[in-house]
Amino acid sequence: MSEQSTPSPARLLWLQRQKKRRRTIRLWQISLLVGLFGLWELTTALGLSDGFLISSPSRMAATFWNLCRSGEVLVHVGVSCLETVAGFLAGTLLGTAVAVAMWWSDSLARVLDPYLVVLNALPKTALGPIFIVWMGAGMGSIIAMTLAISLIVTILNMYMGFLSTDSEKLRLMRSLGATRGQILRLLVFPSNYPTLFNTLKVNVGLSWVGVIMGEFLVSRAGLGYLIVYGSQVFNMDLVMTSVLILALAAVIMYRLVLGAEKILHHFWGLS
Repeated sequence: MSEQSTPSPARLLWLQRQKKRRRTIRLWQISLLVGLFGLWELTTALGLSDGFLISSPSRMAATFWNLCRSGEVLVHVGVSCLETVAGFLAGTLLGTAVAVAMWWSDSLARVLDPYLVVLNALPKTALGPIFIVWMGAGMGSIIAMTLAISLIVTILNMYMGFLSTDSEKLRLMRSLGATRGQILRLLVFPSNYPTLFNTLKVNVGLSWVGVIMGEFLVSRAGLGYLIVYGSQVFNMDLVMTSVLILALAAVIMYRLVLGAEKILHHFWGLS
C-alpha cells in the first residue's frame, strides 16, 4: 500500500516544477505591485506629478495611520462590509430561489422573461433615488441598491445553468421515475455548483459597486462616504487611501469565495 501511495519520480518532478512556477508568478506579481508604487512615489517626490492631485504612497500610508489611530477605519470599513455582505447574500439567495422557481415552472419563466430582460438592461444606479424615498436615507436603501444590482445577474446565470444540465442524465432520472424535486436536488442543483460559484465571484464586484454607489448618494459612514467627503474637501490623500482600502476589502471577499469553493470541492468531491 505504501509503495502504491508514493508518487513516482516523474510526478514529483512535475509537482516541483508547478510549485516553482507558482512561486515565480507570485514573485512577479509582488514585484509589479511594488514597482508601480515605487514609481508613483518617485514621480511625486521628483515633482514629475502633482502629489496634491494624485497623492502618493507615503501620504496614503500617513492617512491610513491617522484613520487607524482615530478608529475611523474600523467604523467605515465595518459599515461598508456589513452592507456588502448583506446585499451579497440576499442577492445570491433570492436570485437562486427565483431561478429554481423558473426552472420548476416553464410558465413562470415565460412570464418573467421580458421583465428580466428590461431590468438587466436598466442602469441600476437610476433606482437609487427611488430606494432612498421608499426606505429612507439609511443602510436599508444602500442594501436594497446592492440587492438590485446582484439579483438579476444571479437569476439569469443560475437559470441558464439549470437549463444547460445534461439532457441525457435528465432523461435517465425521469426514466427511473424520479420526481421533479428529486431531479432538482440530486442532479440539477449539484451539477450547477460551478455556475453558482462563478456567480458568487461576479457578485462580489457587483455588490461592492452597489454599496459604493449607494454610499455616494446617501451615507453617514462607509468607504463611499470617505471618498465623497475627501473629494468635496479636495483631500485626495483620503480619497486614494479609501480606494485602496476598498480594493483590499474586495480582494479579501473574493478570496473567501475561492476558499469556500475549494472546501466544497474537497469535502464533496465536486468537479
